[in-house]
Amino acid sequence: MDITQYFWLFIILSALQPLFARKILDMRRLSMIDRIQKTRGSRVILLVHRQETMSILGIPLMRYIDIHDSEEVLRAIRMTDKDMPLDIVLHTPGGLVLAALQIARAVEAHRGKVTVFVPHHAMSGGTLIALAADEIAMCDHSVLGPIDPQVGQFPAASILKAVAEKPIAEIDDQTLILADVGEKALAQVQKAATALLARHMDGPKATELAEKLASGIWTHDYPIPAAEAQELGLPVKTEMPEDVLTLMTLYPQPVRRTGGVEYLPFPRRLPPKDR
Repeated sequence: MDITQYFWLFIILSALQPLFARKILDMRRLSMIDRIQKTRGSRVILLVHRQETMSILGIPLMRYIDIHDSEEVLRAIRMTDKDMPLDIVLHTPGGLVLAALQIARAVEAHRGKVTVFVPHHAMSGGTLIALAADEIAMCDHSVLGPIDPQVGQFPAASILKAVAEKPIAEIDDQTLILADVGEKALAQVQKAATALLARHMDGPKATELAEKLASGIWTHDYPIPAAEAQELGLPVKTEMPEDVLTLMTLYPQPVRRTGGVEYLPFPRRLPPKDR
């Protein structure tokens, strides 16, 4: 072979190397998911969002919980025996309330035990999903977050506060409309969170905690660590399996161009009981 042939061989191998590396990484992820499922006798579902980049322009894009994610998670739950435990690994900044609530209500309705694992952070809509679980497993320094709804680029609670502190004649129509939408959004999220929390505490406490998480007393990015979450009354344990932490290392930055939900694509059934 002359030098030109070696050059083109190098170009071809360089072009294929990322594909091979990606395939190996995908196989390692599926292998680790399978290992956790066999160890815990559960269905493992990942909801992982990291920053991605556009393939051509290299523009950073933030991923978040969207309708595609809720469709995939609901499909995974439907493919799982109703008494099979669910292990949901959350790593997300949050996202659409609609999508997060769909997932949360499906989690709440599942008969088997549901454990949510938060290795690093599950903010906003991620926290809303965690509220539906029977148990939340966190590291000492991983965090949840407030679930106060956002209207456009502003917190709903802040819009209502601004309107309340000014004479009505000095407020423009657009702000009044945003305040009306914000009031409805706050009421809706608080009602949904109260229903989810009622599984873990009595009615008045559930209502009080839902209002605290949703009413905007914190900034939207306020981190709630495990110890504080326990003080709030959430079913949090600081027992994070090493396999879950290892699994997270297989989702490096920059992340993939595929969806954020992943699971082994076949039904999970409980073994038949001895008679």
